[in-house]
Amino acid sequence: MRFKGFYMGRGQGAAALLLLCLLAECLWTVGHTPMTQQDYRYARCGREMWEKPSPLQGYFTTCGNLQGDGTLAYRFAGFPLTAERWVLLGVDHFRKPENRLYAGGSLNGSTWEARHELTQVRWLLRAPFVIFALWLGGGLWWVSRRLFGNGGGALALSFYVFCPAVVHFACTHNNEILALWGLYGSIYTAIGVAHAMQGPRHKWRPRILLLTFAFGMTAAAHLLAALVGFAAGAVFLFYLAERRRSYASQILVFSSLGAVVLLFASFGFRLSAFLYVFTGGAARFWFTTESLRAFLLSTVTIDGTVMPLNLPIIVATLAALALYIGSRRSRYFGNTAPLLMVLALVLLYTTQTFTAPWLWALPFLFTFLGGVFADALERPKPRFALIAGTALVLAQAVLCLGSLPRG
Repeated sequence: MRFKGFYMGRGQGAAALLLLCLLAECLWTVGHTPMTQQDYRYARCGREMWEKPSPLQGYFTTCGNLQGDGTLAYRFAGFPLTAERWVLLGVDHFRKPENRLYAGGSLNGSTWEARHELTQVRWLLRAPFVIFALWLGGGLWWVSRRLFGNGGGALALSFYVFCPAVVHFACTHNNEILALWGLYGSIYTAIGVAHAMQGPRHKWRPRILLLTFAFGMTAAAHLLAALVGFAAGAVFLFYLAERRRSYASQILVFSSLGAVVLLFASFGFRLSAFLYVFTGGAARFWFTTESLRAFLLSTVTIDGTVMPLNLPIIVATLAALALYIGSRRSRYFGNTAPLLMVLALVLLYTTQTFTAPWLWALPFLFTFLGGVFADALERPKPRFALIAGTALVLAQAVLCLGSLPRG
């Protein structure tokens, strides 16, 4: 099936089906997860960012100046509710004065005066995070497929779709899924810029603008993720630019300046709140194995049987590492780059605020698994790799579906 500028083949169809599975998992999880106090906090402070300044003198919102949190999750959580309120007020102008919800068709006072008119709050609050999880899944498949073909792309996306941690963070309010999206996009956009630099200059600008946007959005989600993305992106950019390395520094300077402007905009161009980015300590980090152990030892109870939640992913990773080390044909840049990102992220933890850098490593891990799996399919006897990969994906799907909430 071919559309204008887009070809819908077997690989695209499989990816669309997998993303529909992820959407179904997220809808089920959201529908069976009650609202919490944290949900209302994100909604309240996100709406304050969009609708009016904080009534507290000297603070960005009633949540404070967010020196430990990025603004992006608050803005995305509050925007659907703010948009619904704007629609209600717009429709109110077309009602007769005696039938209007608000006198004069406007609200004066608290942001929450319209809360009794808002509907489907649970779904609206979480919809942006589900959308970004789906967006990242599409990007993961696109990168993996371009690098490794349909087989590698399908395996990478399958593990992503049936990863319980991804489903959990996609259905809750947090900056992690946004930082995950931004960091993965930053790294592979930087690699894309380096490849574009080998061609005509008129193709550079769109990718440089996209890199700037990725850096800025990542910084608005989490400062540490943006710094890691900038450092790793710079290394890959200089490595791949080859004869055009003299331009790499200029690209990084302009991209970082543009990212700072976007970060400033996320604070509503309020300098007093923006300065806390540099003093809040959100990017302070150290190293620990606790998060890795928690991921390895996570369990799920299915029909009274306790089972390791991420065992198929662990087995696939061990097999991929063995094949990567033992096979020279697997040790190339497409496989090495995501593996280096996994090693750089999996042991990080932030000391001043709660975050989950180990989660940021997952899409790079799945990209690595897809690459090694694609190499195994090109060996003389690919049937074993195909059967083993399919069995691991199916086992992970069963464990993931078994971990979804039932209440």
